[in-house]
Amino acid sequence: MKFLRVLSGNHRAVVRALGRRNFCAPSEEYLKRNYANNAAEYNTVIGSLTSQRRHYLLRDVYDDMMLDGVKPERDTFHSLIVGTMKGARMQDAFFFRDEMKSVGLVPDVALYNYLISTCGKCKNSDQAILLLDEMKRSEVKPTGQTYICLLHACAASGRLDRVYAIVRDMTAAGLGLNKFCYSGLIIAHKNKSSLSDDTASKIIELVEQSKGWSSVDQTRDIAENVMMGISEEELYNLPTAEYVHRRGGFIARQLTVYHVAFHALADLKDVQATDRLLEMLEKDGRTPDVFILMQVMRCYLHAGDIDRGQKIFDDYLNSNRPAMIELYVTLAEGAMVGYTPRGMQLAQETLVNMNSRGFFLSLKSGNDLLLAASGEKTGGYTTANLVWDMMQARNMTPSLPAVEAYYNGLKEREIPEDDPRLMLVSRTLNNLRLRVGTGGGR
Repeated sequence: MKFLRVLSGNHRAVVRALGRRNFCAPSEEYLKRNYANNAAEYNTVIGSLTSQRRHYLLRDVYDDMMLDGVKPERDTFHSLIVGTMKGARMQDAFFFRDEMKSVGLVPDVALYNYLISTCGKCKNSDQAILLLDEMKRSEVKPTGQTYICLLHACAASGRLDRVYAIVRDMTAAGLGLNKFCYSGLIIAHKNKSSLSDDTASKIIELVEQSKGWSSVDQTRDIAENVMMGISEEELYNLPTAEYVHRRGGFIARQLTVYHVAFHALADLKDVQATDRLLEMLEKDGRTPDVFILMQVMRCYLHAGDIDRGQKIFDDYLNSNRPAMIELYVTLAEGAMVGYTPRGMQLAQETLVNMNSRGFFLSLKSGNDLLLAASGEKTGGYTTANLVWDMMQARNMTPSLPAVEAYYNGLKEREIPEDDPRLMLVSRTLNNLRLRVGTGGGR
């Protein structure tokens, strides 16, 4: 199909990549540059772009549909809004909502849930609340899932007042609090604007309270979420969302509240509370899964305790459980905190060992590590150079912020202007800056 040239091309807008449609052109020329001819083919393009995380092209696909005179169906709008949700593009999500209404289609409860979830990803609880009001005006009945989406949207902004108001509304409506509700309460406490001395103890208290959680009502939109490939973890923007489909004991889904709590305590760098939570987990007869181990490592390393962080890693490797690249990346990134000579050496050794075992950086992990390594102000910049070389070996172009940080670090050192590495990085940076205007750097 012609749309494949769009999916395999560079990051340019669809309309620009294919050229503006000219309906006076000969049919052969039109067909040659057209990549979709009907709603079904456009839906396929939308799904492919979403799976490739090229969410910034969805508006251009929709423009092409309009130019072609193809009428979008309800499924088309759902796919478009799911794509914008996954890409955290709130403005585009509301644009598609308005376009959907303009063609006479009324958003249903599942679509409103996706919109509220998008607000949560963008930390805009005000818009999420307005969507609930819009649902009521449109006589679209919220479900338990709607309220949990709203709870998490407010939690992302640290709005404890709104979160507890939603909890009161849910209990008044006869809805019990499930593990996702308690997860939202933990996230809200961690994200509140002024952290208090008892934040960590409150998080542990909520974990204890959650052990008697009940099921929220079974809503009919769950089947649609499955069909659209959306897990509850992704819908509620939980930190486990990107790992939920991993195998090999990466995620034990019954430990959802523990996952969120360990992640929150790692962000807070609270080693004492993390140790206490590990004791609670052991008393419950549970074994930490890989995600929990990542958070414990992250907490220790970011608090400056390299020994304990490395021990978690070594103990896992010695347990004969499947090796996981995320553990290598967590150790390498955490070891760089403070840019101590020992930490930077450990980061290098970890990356070399990872590579020798046949594990390779993803674009996201490569960007994260390059950003972290580029912050080194002294030393030989060896770790940053290593990460750059590893990405180049995989033909991966880092993000604009990562390349800028790396370039600035190189310029701070005494490197000749004609140095091949500096020239390549400079060329890459200029190319990325040119592409930002058409979406390539987003």
